[in-house]
Amino acid sequence: MIRRMADFFTRLMERYLPDAFVFAVILTLVVFVAGVFGQEKTPMQMAVYWGDGLWNLLAFSMQMALILVTGYVLAMAPVVQRMLRRLAAQTATMPRAVVVTTVVALVASWFNWGFGLVASALIAREIARQHREMHYPLLVASAYSGFLVWHAGLSGSIPLKVASPGNDVLGKLLPSPIPVSETILSGPVIWTVVILAISLPILNWWMTPHRSRWVNHVHGEDSSPVETHPKTPAEKIEHSRWILWPMVIMAMAWLVHHFERGGGLSLNVIILIFLVLGLALHGKPANYLRAFQQAVGITSGIVLQFPLYAGLMGMMIQSGLASSVSQWFVDIASPETFPVLTFLSAGLVNVFVPSGGGQWAVQAPIVIPAAQALGVPLNQAAMAVAFGDAWTNMIQPFWALPLLAVSGLSVRHIMGYCTVVLLWSGLVIMVGLSFFY
Repeated sequence: MIRRMADFFTRLMERYLPDAFVFAVILTLVVFVAGVFGQEKTPMQMAVYWGDGLWNLLAFSMQMALILVTGYVLAMAPVVQRMLRRLAAQTATMPRAVVVTTVVALVASWFNWGFGLVASALIAREIARQHREMHYPLLVASAYSGFLVWHAGLSGSIPLKVASPGNDVLGKLLPSPIPVSETILSGPVIWTVVILAISLPILNWWMTPHRSRWVNHVHGEDSSPVETHPKTPAEKIEHSRWILWPMVIMAMAWLVHHFERGGGLSLNVIILIFLVLGLALHGKPANYLRAFQQAVGITSGIVLQFPLYAGLMGMMIQSGLASSVSQWFVDIASPETFPVLTFLSAGLVNVFVPSGGGQWAVQAPIVIPAAQALGVPLNQAAMAVAFGDAWTNMIQPFWALPLLAVSGLSVRHIMGYCTVVLLWSGLVIMVGLSFFY
């Protein structure tokens, strides 16, 4: 039954789902029309909201481009290539490959979502490159399915925000900080993550199509640098193994200092780790530069589409659409149904506002007072929004763009499998939220 369901959604998505860029354009038009007719905004107002928001993700876009490129370049280092080959060599069968890819994605995404996206994509790519008898789209979908647990992990933006709320408007909504022991490290959340970690590899395995439908069009071969023989003094400097080490040592010293003073694993820290490891493992400036220039091309989707989503979020937030959606779910909720309805509303809002921090800014002013009025624990309400934000990422191409860039696939190749993951994970999470006490 699972295989038939996956086949159905895969055929549906491959036939009707447009490219991720066109999908973003369509969402933009939908929100524009909804703002005009649903929120009674003028077309000019919606255009202003779109233009004002268009550049709000520039810093984040640069971070995502750098984490993608530096992670990819690190994977191109000869020693990392050998490690990937050894891991891929242990996955000679499709079931084992799917399970390994899913587990790597789940573990890596739980520790840090940015690392999880890049690491899981590289594993899936290397397995498919080494074993041609594989169904590559399912491997990539399995890699993306692990992203489901990121908001219940150590880098979850909403749990970390409520643990240190600060003095801004959102922070003042909370009567006191909510420690991570009551959110991501609480029993119900841990059990939900464990059930997903056990069931998702099995679910992905069951979705494996008949062998006659397997396709493996992985792009690229071994990208190890080609040794050259420098002749001029400038070329000798570019190929020196010592020129990079002062900067590597300086970066390592900063990282040690950062963690000693209690710093966390932020995006900037991960980028620096990827950068310094890549420089150290490539050894020569010329090798690193060659790999970096090769990797830059995979950032095109991020550069083009992230501003569109920033404009989309601007319209959703400034027009009041996002708040209206959340308020509608809250208005029909009871103390028993509030967690599940909040989760569903967060999932719907996430399709149009695919940002954990941005979504919390929209929903917290509605969800927190409503939870207090209904007597629902605030940690339960916060995790309902967090899980909802992660849940519909399975059908929202925004976060899949880095993974698709590494894999070389289109969103339509994986979205059928991700739809099945969405249905199953939604059931698991809703059950978990219902018993969250």
